[in-house]
Amino acid sequence: MTMGKIIFYEERNFQGRSHECQSDCSDMSSYLSRCHSCRVESGSFMVYDRPNYMGNQYFMKRGEYSDYMSMMGMRDCIKSCRMIPMHRGQFRMKIYEKENFGGQSHEMMDDCDNIQERYRMSDCQSCNVMDGHWLMYEQAQFRGKMMYMRPGEYKSFRDMGMSGQRFMSMKRITDM
Repeated sequence: MTMGKIIFYEERNFQGRSHECQSDCSDMSSYLSRCHSCRVESGSFMVYDRPNYMGNQYFMKRGEYSDYMSMMGMRDCIKSCRMIPMHRGQFRMKIYEKENFGGQSHEMMDDCDNIQERYRMSDCQSCNVMDGHWLMYEQAQFRGKMMYMRPGEYKSFRDMGMSGQRFMSMKRITDM
């Protein structure tokens, strides 16, 4: 498993105090009062605009984000982050039209830019991630709000705080 490293900075353009993470961090407020830029030196991370991996989620891969709030359309500072372990091998996820694994279902092994066009599914309300790590997007073509999915059963996106949110495209998180 490849380890990741991300450095957060209080100010834009990598200025001010900094905090380095090589694992998950549920609340960055004890390290930095705010965060306006970051540098991903290795691996990839999901960052959240609320503590405890809550709120809006954003995917960050290796690179420099000198003013990520403008670049990514974020309205709030990063408050928590989760390192995404790199997965080697096959990817498998079964998506379901309804909660509790109900309705139409399809097993996926690769990216899907539009579930409505590919599977004739109007919605995805639950899933079972069997292999790999995935990003689910509220709009087709990998656009809009996203949610990070690691292996496990997700019976209800509504119960996870995603009430009213639809997922229309899915992408594997591969070693980039």
